[in-house]
Amino acid sequence: MAKNKTKETNVDPIDFIMQIEEEKRRAGGLRLLEIFEEVSGFKAKMWGPSIIGFGQYHYKYESGHEGDAPLTGFSPRKDALTLYLMADYENRENLLATLGKHKSSKGCVYIKKLDDVDIEVLKELISSCIKYTSELYPDSK
Repeated sequence: MAKNKTKETNVDPIDFIMQIEEEKRRAGGLRLLEIFEEVSGFKAKMWGPSIIGFGQYHYKYESGHEGDAPLTGFSPRKDALTLYLMADYENRENLLATLGKHKSSKGCVYIKKLDDVDIEVLKELISSCIKYTSELYPDSK
């Protein structure tokens, strides 16, 4: 059975962000770090080489595959700020409709610039994601 490659590391998230060459992407990463820590109440941790996660939950699928993952997080990738937000919670689509300029997939939201989105809506998306994931996986921390 495949092992989960995205595991918590000891890398400092601020050190990771400060290595980003593009100033706007670096500034966006630092601002997202503040927003996610404020909303989640969790200190940022690196997961794998490029994901900044907040909180943690343990999952186990019917197939037997299991592992740990952050409750929510983001990665300041080259093409976009990628937000990892669970997809199935109530009101997600309504919130996304009022977020501002973005793209989304089942579990991710992609933002080019934070100036393009409503930060209060973003905070509500993060909060709703954490609440949903914590209810789905009650042993979350």
